[in-house]
Formats: sequence, C-alpha cells, structure tokens
Amino acid sequence: MKIQERAGAGAGRAGAAAQGTVGERLPTPPRERKPALAALAVLLILLGALGATTLVLRAGNRIEVVKVTQPIQAGQAVNSGNSTSVMVADDSSIDYVRWDQLGALKDYKARTTIYPGTIVVGQMFTKGNVLPAGKAVVGVSLKDGQYPADIQPGDTVAVYNVGSSSSSSSKTGTGAGASSGSSSGSSGDPLTTAKVGNMKDAGDATISTGNLSLTLIVDQADAAAVARAASDQAIAVVHVSGSGN
Repeated sequence: MKIQERAGAGAGRAGAAAQGTVGERLPTPPRERKPALAALAVLLILLGALGATTLVLRAGNRIEVVKVTQPIQAGQAVNSGNSTSVMVADDSSIDYVRWDQLGALKDYKARTTIYPGTIVVGQMFTKGNVLPAGKAVVGVSLKDGQYPADIQPGDTVAVYNVGSSSSSSSKTGTGAGASSGSSSGSSGDPLTTAKVGNMKDAGDATISTGNLSLTLIVDQADAAAVARAASDQAIAVVHVSGSGN
C-alpha cells in the first residue's frame, strides 16, 4: 500500500514538472534596429516642415502690380484711367508691371488687345509700330446718329460714305480711291470694314455734344477713300459680324 502511494505521488510530481516546462515561453531573438530608416524618416519630416515654411513665406511676400479695368486696343497705352492696382504673390519668373512703374508705360503701346481683368506683364507692350502690315489708321469725326450708341474700341464696323453723289462727284480727288469712294457712296456698298481704335467724345469735360472722334484701322488700299469721306464729314459706321456686339 505504501509503495503504491509513493509511486502515485512520484507520478504526480513528474506530471506537474512536465506541465510547468510546457507552459514556459520560448526565448525570442532581440529586435533588430534600423538606424538608417529612422534617420530617413527624420529627414523627410524636416524637409516637409521646410517646404511648408517656404510656401508661407512666399505667400506673405506680395507686390502691387497693374491690372487692366477697361479694354485696351493695340497701339493704346495703359494709364490710371483704364487700370488699377492689385496685390499678387511675388514670382521672379513673371515679368509683372509694378504699380509704381505705371508712369513709364505711357511711352509703350499694347501689342494686341488687352481685356479687363488682365494682370499685365512687360511682354504685352512695345515702343515700335504695332500696326499689322498693310494697315493704316484714319481719324474720323462722327455726329450723333452716324455711329451705334454702344460702339466700343475693338469693334469691327462697316464704313459708309453717306454724302450725296453730287457732293462726292464735285470733289477734285483723283485715282482709284476717289472713284471707289464715289461709287461706294452712290451704290450703298460700304467703303470698307475697319476696326475701331481710340475714341473720344468731342464735347468738353462737362457737356457731351453727341459728336465722337475716333480712329479706324483700315486696309491701306482703302485709307484714301475713307480719309476723303471723313474730310467731307460724310462717314457713318455700323456694327458688323465679328464686332463682338
């Protein structure tokens, strides 16, 4: 009986020892450190912070530049009456015209039409001739009723000789331009089509007479006929397709 009890007690101790051994955790290898990856992460964080700081500084570095408020036709200049100042972020790659340079622009002419809302840059202007080849500029004076009420610089118009045929034939002009002007005036066909350049009310600063002085950009071949009709005060203009009105 004692022998069995001893045997049983020995078996119990052996089983408990075996369970204790099985329940213990196996040793794990030490975690491998990667200092290169850690350094790279720190570098990326620093670069991101530097980039954000640069953007903030650039956004705060603003300059006052010229913005067009009214249409400026080719050959016209920018002035305080057709422009205003706005603040923009400074960018050395863009040739902005600064507001304090506006006075210097009086000696420069627009190469092409500049529309309202445009921030102007130096490449838009030149001191040279801005007329396209084969074109001429003719000045005309129009009375109320000889032009559309909504006429604007840049409009395309048909130019008519509205003088009487007898008046046209009584002039001593010679050449193709003269005959063209007479025939156009008598037949009802336009002398030519033209683009409106500068325009100015012929009245004074306080009273508008309804008369309008403007310049017309025409083909050189038609310039003589238009100038002759203008000297007779027999010019009328109407909007045609392409005038934008």
